Amino acid sequence: MELTTIGAIGLAVMFSLIVIGVPVTFALGVVAVIGLFTVSGVQTTLVQTTLVAWQTGTDFVLICIPLFVLMGKIIHHIGIANELYDSIQKWVGRLPGGMAIAGVLACGAFGAVTGSSVASVATMGSIIRPQLRKYNYDEALATGTLAASGSLAILIPPSVGFIFYGVLTDTSIAALFIAGIVPGCLLVAMYTISVYVRCKIRPELGPVGPSFSLREKVVALKYTWPVIAVFAIVIGGIYGGFFTPTEASGIGVSAVLLIGLVLRKLTWRALMDSLVETGLISGMIYGIIVSGYLLSRFLAVTGLSEAVVTYVVSLGLSQYSLILAMVIIYVILGTMLDVFGIMILTIPFFFPITVQAGIDPVWFGVFTVIMCEVGLLTPPVGVNVFVMHNVAPEVPMKTIFRGIVSFTVFDLMMIGFLTLYPEVALWLPRQ
Repeated sequence: MELTTIGAIGLAVMFSLIVIGVPVTFALGVVAVIGLFTVSGVQTTLVQTTLVAWQTGTDFVLICIPLFVLMGKIIHHIGIANELYDSIQKWVGRLPGGMAIAGVLACGAFGAVTGSSVASVATMGSIIRPQLRKYNYDEALATGTLAASGSLAILIPPSVGFIFYGVLTDTSIAALFIAGIVPGCLLVAMYTISVYVRCKIRPELGPVGPSFSLREKVVALKYTWPVIAVFAIVIGGIYGGFFTPTEASGIGVSAVLLIGLVLRKLTWRALMDSLVETGLISGMIYGIIVSGYLLSRFLAVTGLSEAVVTYVVSLGLSQYSLILAMVIIYVILGTMLDVFGIMILTIPFFFPITVQAGIDPVWFGVFTVIMCEVGLLTPPVGVNVFVMHNVAPEVPMKTIFRGIVSFTVFDLMMIGFLTLYPEVALWLPRQ
């Protein structure tokens, strides 16, 4: 049997395992280890597995993943997120759909201090959902807005998605962070306009919130300074060249801890809960990375990766045709996998092809993260939708999926906009 055939069989088995519900880490790892054993023998498989696990666990760049996750978890547990939403809704709550608009803006701001969309949905959903229900917001609009807005956390830096992509492709993580700022802000604006227009046309979808005096609004701004300060320190430091993303993650955690102490909100229980939750998330990511690297080596040994890249390049597709094909593949994979599963499967194939096609690696990173954002909302998996359903179990899944349709359309519109005008993502990191 030819090696490429063995590689193709391995991929087919892996997708079959994922479809029947086997966790991505185990589906990738089992196929990779058995595949390497089949084509390379026991000794080579043991050596490769040990080396990949060691190199991944000691990679200095990857240290920033658990640290950025920890930063977001501490902010959640010390209650800054609650005050952030309360401050924003006092300013925009009187607009049509203002309470939901405040949710979009709060999720965008919270995404600037945590790189996890799941954490963003779980945190902001539990805070904002009761408020929207109190003011009789349409269930589809309310839950759909929160599920979609939570996904902004993997686009607005610091982003675990960008870190993951940067590690897989050896692309500057600092450049990726900066490249995500403008598209992220544009999507926040598009989401906000969407909610406003829908509620302006049909006021019953999102009634206006309570009114506040100018003095109350100005006083409420004091609750936004912790998030602004952390974002300015982390992203400002990276953009200014004062420290690397890995160093920024450590400085960010230190800043959040200091803020918690200054505000007298950092308790021993909050710190312990943050560490435990960070450990669980980081362990999951580490497992996917190790399994993914092993799978990539298996596919490289069989020659399947090279064969696929060579075949696609030989087709002579234009950049637009290539991007359209990748969009379709990402949407399909989004029905089965989470962000890291999608990336670990597609990047080894897509990245060499895009390089051959002359597509900028930083631009492709923004494209990939936005498409993963779409995957977080795509049925039947839709990780963010499941998290939102856990926050609001009384709302049927189909209602939440109905609520995210318009936001998914805006994500795809952003992909089209970036394809026509790539400088939207590339201008800022080039300055």
